[in-house]
Amino acid sequence: MEDLCTCSLSTRPMPEILQITSLSLGISAIATGISLLLGLPLGTLLALGKFPGRSFLLSVVNTGMGLPPVVVGLFVAIMLWRSGPLGDWKLIYTPTAIVIAQVIIAFPVVAGLTTAAMQALDPRLQLQLLGLGATLPQMVGMLWREARLPLLAALMAGFGAVISEVGASMMVGGNIRYQTRVLTTAIVLETGKGEFESAIGLAILLLAITFLINWALTWIQQKGLRK
Repeated sequence: MEDLCTCSLSTRPMPEILQITSLSLGISAIATGISLLLGLPLGTLLALGKFPGRSFLLSVVNTGMGLPPVVVGLFVAIMLWRSGPLGDWKLIYTPTAIVIAQVIIAFPVVAGLTTAAMQALDPRLQLQLLGLGATLPQMVGMLWREARLPLLAALMAGFGAVISEVGASMMVGGNIRYQTRVLTTAIVLETGKGEFESAIGLAILLLAITFLINWALTWIQQKGLRK
């Protein structure tokens, strides 16, 4: 594994800071997107469906919402390790490994909050839509539109869970310079070296990015509320 960088933020070249920032955003955006694609349908199914094992599956999702990232990192690392079941894929210490871990972290959050959002809707709305001749996909689309504000909150929660995550990223990514180092793992590295000024600078950058993204999503959410 390539040696970890020993330079501080003040001497760290701007291209490296931009690379770390873009990698952080890219990995978290992809993980959040995949979590949304998986969690939105599952949450809707858990909210509207009636099938054997539903309560058990809902309990698993709710448990996953509080799953410690280091536990996820340990599980993914075991699966992707060279001697593990998926070791032949050579994904350990790659950005893909971080994405996999972050999806496992964010997916239950999105699914659980989607379930709560859909269950909060008036149950008569579903019957009205079906009574008006709406197909199942049309009905689900209309329900998603009706619950769009809490669904945006689910998106923000999922993104927040992964952009600020460090344990799993460190374990499966290795914090390799120019390859898998993201903002959170860089902050841990600088703190471990006693470079608190550099760590604070990176932390402020992370907070600023997180705030701007959530501010944009909140603006969209509140704009929809005013309509």
